[in-house]
Amino acid sequence: MLVILTDKQILSPAQVCQGCLLADKSGQPRWHQGKLGCGHAVSKLTPQQPEQYECEMGFRVADVK
Repeated sequence: MLVILTDKQILSPAQVCQGCLLADKSGQPRWHQGKLGCGHAVSKLTPQQPEQYECEMGFRVADVK
């Protein structure tokens, strides 16, 4: 499940991505074969952290299982 991380909140991509020009037709982040297509990977601080990405709009996106 993808979530958007901010300093104080965890948000659904539906709350953030619907207005993004890089989102897919349903207003979700472009997710292809386990990678965020509209951003780049961010290094994890610990191995236990979920995969994290920074989208082109500057938000942090995490793949929480």
